[in-house]
Amino acid sequence: MTAPLKRVLIFEGRIAPARDVADALSGLFDVRLASSPEEAADLLRNEQFHAVFADAGDYLPLERALVGEKASLVLNTIGEGVCVVDGEARMTWANRRMRSFNAETTEHIKRICRQAMSIFNNQAGAVGSASATQARSKKFTYQDGDHYYEIICSPVVGEDGKVQQVVGVVWDATSGRRLQAKIDAIDASGRELARIDNDAVSKLRPAERLKLLQDKIIGFSKELMHFDHFAIRLLDKRSNKLEVVIAEGLPPDALEIDLYAQPEGNGISGYVAATGRSYICHDVEKDPRYVLGLHHSKSSLTVPLNLFGEVVGVYNIESEDIGAFNEDDRQFAEIFGRYVALALNILDLLVVERYNTSTLITDSVVAEMSAPLNDIIAEAETLREEYIGNDAMRQRLDRITGYVEKIRGAIDDVKAGPNRVIGCDDVEENATDEALAGKRILVADDEPSIRKVMRDVLGKYGCDVTVAKDGYDACTLLEQKPPAFDMVISDIKMPHRNGYEVYAAAQRCTDGMPVLLMTGFGYDPHHSIVRASQDGLAGVLFKPFKVDQFMDEVRKALDPAWQPTAEE
Repeated sequence: MTAPLKRVLIFEGRIAPARDVADALSGLFDVRLASSPEEAADLLRNEQFHAVFADAGDYLPLERALVGEKASLVLNTIGEGVCVVDGEARMTWANRRMRSFNAETTEHIKRICRQAMSIFNNQAGAVGSASATQARSKKFTYQDGDHYYEIICSPVVGEDGKVQQVVGVVWDATSGRRLQAKIDAIDASGRELARIDNDAVSKLRPAERLKLLQDKIIGFSKELMHFDHFAIRLLDKRSNKLEVVIAEGLPPDALEIDLYAQPEGNGISGYVAATGRSYICHDVEKDPRYVLGLHHSKSSLTVPLNLFGEVVGVYNIESEDIGAFNEDDRQFAEIFGRYVALALNILDLLVVERYNTSTLITDSVVAEMSAPLNDIIAEAETLREEYIGNDAMRQRLDRITGYVEKIRGAIDDVKAGPNRVIGCDDVEENATDEALAGKRILVADDEPSIRKVMRDVLGKYGCDVTVAKDGYDACTLLEQKPPAFDMVISDIKMPHRNGYEVYAAAQRCTDGMPVLLMTGFGYDPHHSIVRASQDGLAGVLFKPFKVDQFMDEVRKALDPAWQPTAEE
């Protein structure tokens, strides 16, 4: 089989005997003839040649034509506009993208290039040199309606050392500007979110403090981030569980799923919390990690809540559309999530500070009052000896001693800290209340003293009381069928299950079952109060509390229309 002939190109140009050469080579090669640089360039662009024959004087123009054509192809292909403007502000050359700009934008670009030329020449003169060869490129911006353009102007210096032309590279920076504006708005909102006035917030109850923060997060998520369905879960370091603290637009069954910070088997939230990497789920039906979220959900975005480099939770957003989230949304959510983590941490620190401060103050007051009270009792006993036979004076001394004993009793209540119901000893036996008689009440608290006191107090009013030593026991009792309770009273911070989980179990048992939650000094590590309040929590008691206050809350929970009488 004969091998194909090698192909050669002969450019006639100045080669007089070009056709003779072509005839001589035609028996050995596949020969092509070109009579002009344009024809030669066209052949070289579309066919493959092994050799080119041309006069030395013709080859340089041919090469320039090819290079110029390549350069023109490149300049017309890139996304930026490129132009050459002379000293009269005339655009002597422009690529395809530049020619696509409207007339007003084009005129403004020419004026900017002419302005840049003047700056280049003036700078050269200012340094005492007639040459502008050292002039550096300059960047300008231009706004046309809703569009922003950025322009880089570079000088073209002539033989006289003056800038004769300016090359302008122009691109539409609108998307970048809008992206930066969105980031700036998120940053400003985040700083507002994290700006918590200690004096103002300290006057609010814990539930009110978190409610204030929750309203801000929901507001910014909807108005700025445009996220309508989301949940924030915080990581419980002891159990590695992701606890829901704030949710909007998501169904209860999605929020009640137990998720842990583990890369496998705990949904996308568990993966994000374990790895610290954000996750965009473009189609929930095709993603094996997706567990359950919004009804009819089609896509989701989950980002970690980072606090000083540590993952403290996740921010999960759901959408009813496939592919609703992109990299910009991920970046926005990550920035916003950092501020959410910071704000939640500040609130927790304020609560812990209040708890610790209250304990320190209590210990200090008890220590300071103990000695003076002992001295009063000693002085009273001495005076009693001196006033033997003076019954009136001895009665007054007895009253003073009695007052001191009451003060000591109050101190004992304070020393007990939050694990105390004040005034329970004053409840009379068989203090039957028709509204409470026979009511089946579950009391859950990991403190034995609280369980005993509540069982005794409620029992005196005729209630049938069952106690649970922790959250797991409470949930187990609530899951019994048929429903065994009319009401639940539960501590918030307990082993195995927290207050919100007990509340949720009560609602699964009987929809609308009244639940009272209790916490010491407002401490609510899992934010159970706000979560349950969204769903209809009956009330909250902050330990230590008085027995009358406790009974009022119980009556109100069992009968929302009940109001205390003047005597009560």
